[in-house]
Amino acid sequence: MARSELKIGVLGSGSWATAIVKILTTNTQPIYWWIREDEIAESVTQTGVNTQYLSSTKIDTKKIKVYTDIKKVIEKSDYIILVIPAAFIHHSLQNIQPAMLANKKIISAVKGIVPEKMEIVADYLMSEFKISINNIGIISGPSHAEEIALEKLTYLTSASQNKDLAESVANIFRCNYVKASTSDDIFGTEYAAVLKNIYALGCGIYKGLGYGDNFMAAFIANCAKEMKHFIGTIHPIDRTLYDSVYLGDLLVTAYSQFSRNRTFGNMIGQGYSVATVQLEMNMVAEGYYATRCIHEINKNYGASIPIIETIYNILYQGKPQALELKKLCDILV
Repeated sequence: MARSELKIGVLGSGSWATAIVKILTTNTQPIYWWIREDEIAESVTQTGVNTQYLSSTKIDTKKIKVYTDIKKVIEKSDYIILVIPAAFIHHSLQNIQPAMLANKKIISAVKGIVPEKMEIVADYLMSEFKISINNIGIISGPSHAEEIALEKLTYLTSASQNKDLAESVANIFRCNYVKASTSDDIFGTEYAAVLKNIYALGCGIYKGLGYGDNFMAAFIANCAKEMKHFIGTIHPIDRTLYDSVYLGDLLVTAYSQFSRNRTFGNMIGQGYSVATVQLEMNMVAEGYYATRCIHEINKNYGASIPIIETIYNILYQGKPQALELKKLCDILV
């Protein structure tokens, strides 16, 4: 089936969802788009502008159909791209029955863990909705929504154990400013996307405390080693973490001015409370929720993850951040 004939739905209305809709409208139409908030849905329908996220981006209203009823988008779509923050996925899908998703292709663009179930999205879709792994895909890579909006060249990876699905998804994302490759490492790709947010948050805390670029480079190198160890422990297959979907995503999230996780951590490092940061940002930093989830998941695996445990101690145990991070510095190489 030609990509222009695919029936594609997007669930979510944040920055990344808006950027994805922008990409998809270059290749196929209409895009069925679920937006929960009535005010945003009305604005997008009438003007093509998401007033809350990426407000400088204009979407061609002739190429989208906006709904505030999630079931309508699911019903109309063959491919469903999930771009709801992980912390809200379970609530958003609570009235969706497994039969509604039967034979649908579900593509996760979420870079987080469903906290109610302590599962990455692929595992959640299989356990909660009985979706075959062959109907599940992941789209990931170093991709800040703000740069997509500016049509800056971006590299994405479409991962699925179904090679045809991986290629089909890659094809619908390819355009003049997006290149997309394929992978069969669905679990490694998804866990890497979760972990890099935690590490970027850690970078932000160190930055807020005044650490410099020399240290930051060493810290990120250690994060890459820890990521490789954890993913290899939880899902041991032959993979290299030098690909852009792993290392590239870690680097851009750790260094970029657009990184909400780095911003979140930076404010924590400057002394703000978690509640204050969440209020000030008005955006979801997946790394905050992922820190607790990975801490809990790792109880079943026992991987050595001192960086994540240090960040967990700061965010969830209330331990003094300067002291905790200084202790971590002593074991980094």
